[in-house]
Amino acid sequence: MELRAGPGNGLTDVAGLAVGHAGSDRLRSGVTVCVADRPVTAGVHVMGGAPGTRETDLLRPDATVGGVDALVLSGGSAFGLAAADGVAAGLRRMGRGFAVGDMRVPIVPAAILFDLGAGGDHGWDVSPYPDLGAAALAAAGPDIAQGSVGAGTGAIAGGLKGGIGTASAVLDDGTVVAALVAANPVGGVACPRSGRFWAAGAELGDEFGGHGPPDRLVPVTKPMRPGGATTIAIVATDADLTKAQATRMATAAHDGIARAVLPAHTPFDGDLVFACATARRPAPDAVGLMWIGHAAATCLARAIARAVFLARAAPGDTVPTWADRFDAQLRQNATVKRT
Repeated sequence: MELRAGPGNGLTDVAGLAVGHAGSDRLRSGVTVCVADRPVTAGVHVMGGAPGTRETDLLRPDATVGGVDALVLSGGSAFGLAAADGVAAGLRRMGRGFAVGDMRVPIVPAAILFDLGAGGDHGWDVSPYPDLGAAALAAAGPDIAQGSVGAGTGAIAGGLKGGIGTASAVLDDGTVVAALVAANPVGGVACPRSGRFWAAGAELGDEFGGHGPPDRLVPVTKPMRPGGATTIAIVATDADLTKAQATRMATAAHDGIARAVLPAHTPFDGDLVFACATARRPAPDAVGLMWIGHAAATCLARAIARAVFLARAAPGDTVPTWADRFDAQLRQNATVKRT
């Protein structure tokens, strides 16, 4: 099956989803929210050794709640879990949530990454994350900014700036699959010698430069500490999936992290993938589910590379961007080859 990108090459190509970001240059941190226009089936799978989560137990196939209203990716380490409070409050004002008597309780699973070492000011007394969560929800729409925004504001990927990335794919039967990621791994996303991305084999067009594959697998990492990194992501489809099938989709999508990050799923990462299904298209058969999982992994690998490729420099950065480190070198190499 040959995949092609959707019209926006992003998570909102999946009908029914919107994405919003909010960030703080002072904190060097932020929040990204994916909100659905109605409750959606969701699953989750964790493969990193240092995760930070909220309400992920509700996504087990045997849990009572059948749908979620929003998914939150946040910086701020454990403090960032409070971003879901702001999102839940905003959804409650909209009348959204799981019905409990005459009350509505919004279901907002969340995951966080560690960006406290990105140089921000963390001397606050009142957590800024609920307000950032509320702002990200209010900003949600069809257009998705990438790079150094939202939950990726303070992200670092290996020795380079990380960030937010997204990508989509359309299967032969018209099913749409997409990924959104906050890339902040211990491992590197590009060859430290050439700057070519480990995910180059999955690239569609020149969505992260079109520079081709690296020559060798040369691991590079940022300084390691327990809980000091993490790649957190959302994969989505417009197919009608059960919670068990959504969990299988999330599990398969982790292969995208392994294809794009070297090393991946370390004891220092909290690598986590949420999966959601908006049920705009019929349920897949077993073969169809296999291809959805494959597309989710491919989209996630591409999204990780796009996150780093599109990161932009800011005053006080502790690491360079991919563009500052490699763009001129690769352009020069391309010129030499042509001549």
